[in-house]
Amino acid sequence: MSKDKSAKIPTPQAVRGTQDMLGDFADRFQHVVDTFDRVRRLYGYKRIEVPVIEPTAVFARSLGETTDVVSKEMYSFEDRGGESVTLRPEFTAGIARAYITNGWQQYAPLKVATHGPLFRYERPQKGRYRQFHQLDAEVLGSDSPLADAELLVFADQLLKELGISEGVTLTLNTLGDAASRDAWRAALVEHFEAHRGDLSEDSLARLDKNPMRILDSKDPKDRPIADSAPDIDAFLTGEAQDFFGAVTSGLDAAGVAWERNARLVRGLDYYRHTAFEFVTDRLGAQGTVLGGGRYDGLIEALGGPPTPAVGWAAGIERLAMLVESAPVEPLIAVIPDNPSLEGDAINIAYRLRQQGFRTTIAYRGNAKRQVEIARKVGADAALYVRPQPDDGSSRYHLTELKPDPDRLFLGRVLQAIGPGVGGLSGGDSGF
Repeated sequence: MSKDKSAKIPTPQAVRGTQDMLGDFADRFQHVVDTFDRVRRLYGYKRIEVPVIEPTAVFARSLGETTDVVSKEMYSFEDRGGESVTLRPEFTAGIARAYITNGWQQYAPLKVATHGPLFRYERPQKGRYRQFHQLDAEVLGSDSPLADAELLVFADQLLKELGISEGVTLTLNTLGDAASRDAWRAALVEHFEAHRGDLSEDSLARLDKNPMRILDSKDPKDRPIADSAPDIDAFLTGEAQDFFGAVTSGLDAAGVAWERNARLVRGLDYYRHTAFEFVTDRLGAQGTVLGGGRYDGLIEALGGPPTPAVGWAAGIERLAMLVESAPVEPLIAVIPDNPSLEGDAINIAYRLRQQGFRTTIAYRGNAKRQVEIARKVGADAALYVRPQPDDGSSRYHLTELKPDPDRLFLGRVLQAIGPGVGGLSGGDSGF
């Protein structure tokens, strides 16, 4: 049987909930990452890398067996050796594992930051994907409230430098120390038990294992009961009150605005003291752009020594959606007048790049076609490489391709080219 050569080979499609990026959004995405890397260095946070894949136990212990992330959303499977492994759904647990297994306790307090892809099998929606990307910053081995305050100031500066702090609010709560949390938890259980018959099915399931999560239930049936539940303030120990006061004083000293949200909770037992979210109404119902808190019990839950720690994470896609545009360095297109001058064009492009100028050369077409390509890719100016009338050596001429050019930048380009440049002209004097 002969094959039908006209049959079209089917092209595999992208996995649902993933994305390909090119152009403006990719530029904004990279701008978020670049700004994060610059700001984290200002605060002395070391860049680290941890594996994309971990033993499933790392996340099952850290996130809790009963949470939606573990029970419904993790990409877990057995490898060929029969070990259950998981694509990371978040950074903190893997960093905590690395802290224990690599003996990083010797560097405590350790300030670290990273970014990269994470994976959760959930319903895709605006700004939320099954493969998504986050920024992450952690302080491990410090029980000082100043660590919490500094992390929050770091986050606030990041949002301001991205130009997206307008309409974003820092909401803050305390979960108290272990004694405060245990007393509050008992009071919540008593309150919810008194209304057991009116709770939703999800909240009934949480009542025995994770009662604090009922406080942030979105089910209308639960809201009156959750809203009338006791706040933690009545159960805070003196030490817990002092800790929260030191965090808020640090924020006030740095000029960071914040609001108290007494209903902001973290359900797992290893969370302590500070919990926070930067929220906005510019992303629809899912309005958190950055969130975190103190997790003094996590490293111990993973088999390490008791270790205080605090951190935050932020979705890169969600931050990029808020960024209006990414700053772009001006671009110079080098255009040889004829094919015999291509070597000279490569040489001058190399020299310009060595001096820090973004430079491009088209791979095809005559000079006129290369100008069209330069305009298409957004070049700010064209640097023509032309033969010298007397001895045939190359001569350079810089021509503006955009209105309202940056004259200071173009002057720097002329200076960088040095001898042999023929001058600068407006866009109409090119091809």
